[in-house]
Amino acid sequence: MFFCSISGEPPQDPVVSSKSGHIYERRLILKYINDNGTDPLTGEKLEESDLLTVKANPKSAPPRPPTATSTPALLHMLQNEWDAIVLEMFALKQQYNSTRQELSYALYAQDAASRVIARLIRERDAAREALANVQATIGITPANGAAEDVEMAEENGAQEGALPKEIVDQIDETQQNLSATRKKRKAPAGYTSTAEVKTFVATHTIPSLHSASPAGMTSLAVSHLNPSQFLTGGNDKIVQLYDRSTDKVLASLKGHTKKVNHVAFREHEGESTLILSAGADKIAKIWAHDSASSEYIPKATIRTHKGELTGLVVHPTNSILALSSLDKTYSLHELSNFTQVYRSAPGEDAFTSLAIHPDGALLALGTLSSKIQICDVRSGNIAASITPPDASPFTVGSLSFSENGYHLLAPDSSSSVAIWDLRKMKTAHTIPLGEGFKVNKVLYDYSAQYLGVAGSEGIRVFAHKSWDELVRFEEAGDVSDIVFGEQGKEIWATSGREVRIWGVPA
Repeated sequence: MFFCSISGEPPQDPVVSSKSGHIYERRLILKYINDNGTDPLTGEKLEESDLLTVKANPKSAPPRPPTATSTPALLHMLQNEWDAIVLEMFALKQQYNSTRQELSYALYAQDAASRVIARLIRERDAAREALANVQATIGITPANGAAEDVEMAEENGAQEGALPKEIVDQIDETQQNLSATRKKRKAPAGYTSTAEVKTFVATHTIPSLHSASPAGMTSLAVSHLNPSQFLTGGNDKIVQLYDRSTDKVLASLKGHTKKVNHVAFREHEGESTLILSAGADKIAKIWAHDSASSEYIPKATIRTHKGELTGLVVHPTNSILALSSLDKTYSLHELSNFTQVYRSAPGEDAFTSLAIHPDGALLALGTLSSKIQICDVRSGNIAASITPPDASPFTVGSLSFSENGYHLLAPDSSSSVAIWDLRKMKTAHTIPLGEGFKVNKVLYDYSAQYLGVAGSEGIRVFAHKSWDELVRFEEAGDVSDIVFGEQGKEIWATSGREVRIWGVPA
C-alpha cells in the first residue's frame, strides 16, 4: 500500500509524477498544479501531462477508513451492530405479542358468536316443535313449508316492470323541454365569478343544532324559494327546518328510528312544499306544509325497501321521488298520491348513492364495489356501467351530474375524485386529494363551472375544465354534506352539530 505525499492517506485515484516519482491523490495534485504549476515536494515545474495513473488491483477496493484499522474501533462497530440487532428483536417480540392478543380476541369472538347462533337454532327448532304439537292437538294441518323461514312482505310490495305510460310521457316531456334549453343556457346574470370564489371566507356559523347525544349531522338541503331556510338530518333521528334570517328552528320532525341519511325539499309553484327524508331505518318520510297552521304535517311513510336507504332525489318533473337502498334495488314514487310506481329488480351490488341526470331520463347509482351503474329511468335498463381503472375496491358514496349533462362527478378512490365524460364513457380528469382525505360528498354547482368536494379534511372547490383548486376550507374538519347557495355566492356545509357558511367578504 502507498500513501499520498500531500494528505498522507491512501489515495482513491493514485497518480505518480514522472519527474519526482512521488505518489499523489489525483484531485489534490491537479488542484496544486493549477494553483502553482510545480511539484509540491521538489519545486520542479510540473504539468498534468507529467502524471501517470497507477493501476491498483483490485480496482474497486477502497482503502479502509482509519476507524476500521484498529482493534478498539472494530470492537465499537461490532457493539453498535449487536445493539441494533437486540433492539430489532425486541420490537419484533412486541409485534408478535400484539398479534397473538388480537388473534386470541378474534377466536374468542368467533367462538362466542358460534355459541349464540347454536343457541338460537335450538330455540327455533324447539319453537317449531312446540307449534307442531299444538297444531296436532287442536287438529290443524300445518301449511306446506311451515318449517321454512317466512319472507315478510310490505303492504305496498315491489311493482317490478315498466313505468306506467302516463309517467313515461311526463318524463319524456320534461326531458325534451329541459334538454332544449339546458345545453344553450349560460350562467345567470350576477352569478359568482372565479375571482370571487377565491376570496370566500367564513361568514356565518349556526351552532348547537340537533341533540348532543348522539351528536352530528348527516345531510343538508337549502330551500330555493326561501334561501334563508334549510333542512338538516341528524344522527339523533330528527329532521330540522331552520330559518337563518331569524335564527330559529321552525320545525323538528320526528318519525325515524335510526339516523337520517338524506333530506330534500320538493318546491313547485302551485303546490305545497314537501319535506322528504330517508334513513338508516329503511323508511322514507314525507311532510307537507299546511298553509292554515303554517306547520308541516306527516303525509306518508314509505316502507318499500328492506335495507338502509342510501339515496333520495326529487326528479326534475317535481312529481317523482327516487330512492336507493342497500337491498340492491331502487324505487320511484309518485308525490301526488305517494304511491310506488316502480321498483327495480335486485342487482348484483348494494346501492350506496343516487343521482338523477338534469334532463331526468337517466339515473346513476353508486355501489360498494367501485362500480357506477347508469340506468334509463323509463325502462329501468342499465344504459352503461363504469368502473375506475386499476382501483382498489371502495364505496361510491356520492355522485353528481353537471348541469349541462355531459359530465358525472364521482369518487374514483376513497381519497380522489374523477370527472367522467358521459359522451365517451371515460375519465376526463382525476383530482387526487391526499392520502388522509376521505371523500364524503361531491357536488357540481348550478352553472357547472365549479365542483365541490367535502370530506374528512374540510372542503375543496375546483374550477371545471381547468381543474384548478380555487379555495379550501380546512377549518371545518370532517364535513358530511355540502350545498352551493343561491347564485353560487355561498357554500353551505354540515360539520358536527354546526352549519357553516362561506361567502364573499363583507
